[in-house]
Order: sequence, then C-alpha cells, then structure tokens
Amino acid sequence: MAMRMSSLFLRTLRENPADAEVPSHQLLVRAGYIRRVSPGVYTWLPLGLLVLRKVETIVREEMDAIGSQELLFPALLPREPYEASGRWTEYGENVFRLVDRKGADHLLGPTHEEMFTLTVKDLYSSYKDLPLSIYQIQTKYRDEARPRAGILRGREFVMKDSYSFDIDGAGLDKSYQLHRDAYVRIFDRLGFHYVIVQAMAGAMGGSKSEEFLATAENGEDTYVRCVNCGYAANVEAVRVPTPDAVDVTSLPAAHVEDTPDTPTIDTLVAAANADHPRADGREWTAADTLKNVVVMLVLPDGTREPLAIGVPGDREVDEKRLGAQVEPARVEAFEEKDFATYPTLAKGYIGPGALGLEKSTGIRYLLDPRVADGTAWITGADVSGKHVFDLVKGRDFEGDGTIEAAEVRDGDACPSCGHGLESARGIEMGHIFQLGTKYAEALDLKVLDENGTLRTVTMGSYGVGVSRAVACVAEGNHDELGLIWPRALAPADVHVVVTGKDETVATYGEELTRALEAQGVSVLLDDRRQASPGVKFKDAELIGVPTIVVIGRGLAQGVIEVKDRRSGERREVAVDAAVQEILAEIGRA
Repeated sequence: MAMRMSSLFLRTLRENPADAEVPSHQLLVRAGYIRRVSPGVYTWLPLGLLVLRKVETIVREEMDAIGSQELLFPALLPREPYEASGRWTEYGENVFRLVDRKGADHLLGPTHEEMFTLTVKDLYSSYKDLPLSIYQIQTKYRDEARPRAGILRGREFVMKDSYSFDIDGAGLDKSYQLHRDAYVRIFDRLGFHYVIVQAMAGAMGGSKSEEFLATAENGEDTYVRCVNCGYAANVEAVRVPTPDAVDVTSLPAAHVEDTPDTPTIDTLVAAANADHPRADGREWTAADTLKNVVVMLVLPDGTREPLAIGVPGDREVDEKRLGAQVEPARVEAFEEKDFATYPTLAKGYIGPGALGLEKSTGIRYLLDPRVADGTAWITGADVSGKHVFDLVKGRDFEGDGTIEAAEVRDGDACPSCGHGLESARGIEMGHIFQLGTKYAEALDLKVLDENGTLRTVTMGSYGVGVSRAVACVAEGNHDELGLIWPRALAPADVHVVVTGKDETVATYGEELTRALEAQGVSVLLDDRRQASPGVKFKDAELIGVPTIVVIGRGLAQGVIEVKDRRSGERREVAVDAAVQEILAEIGRA
C-alpha cells in the first residue's frame, strides 16, 4: 500500500532546529524522520522507522549468513551479573540505575556481555556445543554526559551485539574473522565510505580490537593512516616507537638554573635561549623540554587519585587518548584545592623530583615513550622560578611506567614502517573485540573438553550501531537541498509527485502508483491537494527518495518526468512506457 503524503504522519521543516549542529541531525528532523523527546532521546517517525528497519534487515541477513542465531534479551537487567563482572561499579555514572518496589537494584542495559555469557552457561556444558555465535538487535541505554548530534550520540540507541563462544584461541580467531568479513559486507551494503582501524579494547577487555569508522569531517573519532604500508589506527590505539637508549657517559651533569617568570613552555624556551644557551650552538626548542601534567583520576567508586604524566614540551596531552588508557576511571582537571593538598608541587615548575611513588608526593608518574633512557631534558626543578637542565632519564630520574597520552600529529612516524602518518576523522559504526576469557572467568562459564576436563570458554564481542547507521548514511548522502538516500535504505523506491489541480493528473498519479506497486515497487505518493508544486518539489528533495517522478503539465502531451535525486538529471518518458522506464531507473527491469 502506497504511503500518501495527504495522510502520512509527517511534517517537514524549512529551518534547521536550534539544537542541531551536524547535517544528519538537521536533515533527519527537517525531513520528518525523527523527533526529539529529550536530550539524546528521539522518536522514530514513520519514514525514519522504515529506514531503520532496512538497516536492521541488512545486518540481520549478514549475521544469519555466517550462522549466527538471533535472540532478544530484556533491557531491564538485574544488578547481580554486572556486580560479578565488576561493571556495576566500573560503569559509574554512564549507566541508568533504578530500584524496584522490593528494593532490588536494576539497570537499563548499556551492553549485554554478562547476559549472553550466563545464558550460554545455563544451556551448554560441552565442547561439542561449540563454536556458537548468537546476536540480538536491541535498544541500549547509556547516560551520556553530553548527548549530541541527534542519533549519532544519544542516550537511547539501537545496536546489534553478537558474541562468539569457542573452546580455544584458534576457534576465536576463526569466529573473529567470520564476523569481520560479515561487517565488511554490511558496511559495503549500507553505502558509505569507511575504514577499518586498530582500536583500544578499553573497559571491554580482551586483546585484539578493530573499529569500522565511517569517514566524516565532523566525526568524533580521529584516526591515523599510513599511505605507505596501509597501517590505520584510532589515535587512542597508536603506539609510539620507543627510541633506542642513548649512551649517557658524555652527557653533562644536570644543573639547576634560575628561570623566573617561565610557567609555560614558550616562556621557558625563550628564557633558556636568552640566558642559558646550548654549548653546541643549536637553539633550545619545545621538544627539548619535559612537561609534567598532573590530572585527577576519579575511579568508578568515587575514589580520587592524582596522576602525573611526563610528555615532551612540544606535545599536548590528548584527553581522549589519556581517557582510553585509564578506563574505567574518569579524568578531571587538577584544581587549586588539589595543589593545596600537595604543597610540594610547584605550579608551573613541576619536575620529576617531586613525582613518583617513592618521592615526596607519592603521585604516580608515567612517561611518554619518547622519554627514553639516555634522553636529556629541561624540566621543572620543583621550585618556583627554577628549572633543571640536562636532566637525563635513567641517570637522574625514573618514572613509574609509560603511558600513551600525548597527541598524535600528522607526520609522526608510522609504528609499522616509519613513514609519516596522516590524520582524518570518522564516526564509529562497528567495533569488534577478541574478549578472551574475561567474562567467562568472571561468570564461571566452563565446558568439558574432549578429555572430560573443564575448560574456560573464550569469547568474542561484535557490535554495530544500527540507529547510528541511519545518521551516518545521512551524513554522507545529502546536498544543499536535502537527503539523498542510497536505494537500499530509502523509505520508498519512488516518490511520485502529482502537481496541479487537474483531475486527470491526479487520476493518472493513482494509476501509475498502482501499476508500480503491482511490480513490487514501494511508492511515496504526494497527492496533497492544497500544497503548491513548489512545496511538493522542496519536500521531495528534502526527503531524499532516489527516484522522483513528476506528473504535471506534460501529461497532456503524453509524457511525465523522471528525476535522479543524486545526479539531478531529469528526463521525460512516454506515459505508455512509464512503468518499464521507472523499473529500469530503479534497477528492477
């Protein structure tokens, strides 16, 4: 049955919503696909739901093709499984919690590793039951601190999550590759450009992890790639090559110098060149300085713990990279009240002398990998107005470990081949993990192997942002007039626009619609009597069905117009050949 604009639950808007910043958010609201309920929560209107269901169908077909079986868990979940895995606490403020009338704690599921694990534990006990892959397409809930960009980052969203269960690592490798190949097919069918990059496992745990990122200039994720060897990684997962250790026997001894009014790297470099020039004649640069940044980590249980990070002075600490390294803790600024708690920290002049678990503050001190043994630095002397020069790592100071928290920049050496990296931005659309035994161990998922010995099951986890895919496709498929859906996702195959008030035109619009439907073509028919042709044309371009058929004045001469929404190409076709011409246009001939 054709959708009729005269009765369709739809209102289009000419202006962008005030809270919409990205094209997908603007256009999906304006074209009547979604409607805001509250920050990060949206209603799917009829056109939007049609597109969402088409994404689900593509995902479902490819998951079924690899033998994965669909089930559906509740969104309302008890506390106990998440307590056992530690994630009731680890999720912190990011999870919606509630208490039922009997006082029992529950949450709205942000993800379902625990439930999948317990269900397999309940039903399977032998290696003969494995390998197993099961999945669901379900609504998830996360209490995002700053929901933004419409359905790209919401508090309620639809996700496909699947899990593989194997007896050993070799089995996991096969299951992981099956899912990876299925994801390639899914994203190829969804119709946007994407890249596959190395990623951090983060709070999910496990070893190998990859992300599927849709390339987008306004994407929240930054990744780097090497055009020489093909290396690609989310910046959070980039590993900096560690320089070889340097022989320190010929390096001068460390010495403290007066450097008044130099609380920043720029002022320090200027003072060093003016008052303490290098013996070799080269000028000091920011790369010769060691910047020590102190932050406060807030653990899921609310405990606060300071952390100091030493990075070369020509680099900033990347908040996202740092956050990924310290999950599930949250990073906050080190404030004046915190400095008051640690009076030996000289603000603007912090150096390694005060840091480290064995030093006066007891603050954990982690170093960028570039701060390698034998490297010499200018850094704070832990006294206001003073810096220490020629302080050598491994000879004069140590850290408590290393951390990958410094910004990654274009031109940095590729960890794989050494060629220069280049950066780009993307939207995370899929994430696959080799979980290993983290959740199986936490929830005691074991099966008997062929020798009758209990073995811990090894798991993989694989997610696709289903509702996010709708926004992602919209981000990459629009122009100044509106949306341009790929044919596989469009809410209809053809948008028939009837213009003018001539009953003959209206009657033919109905006839053509019925004829197309008889051929299995879905039709959106603009049969509104009160709307002007201009309004109808603007709505058709805004809604974005890839083929627009206009029935108007030309009908008297026996022709109608067929327009390709993507190219803008228009052509007239004879009425008596209209159905076959339209079928050819949409690839159904």
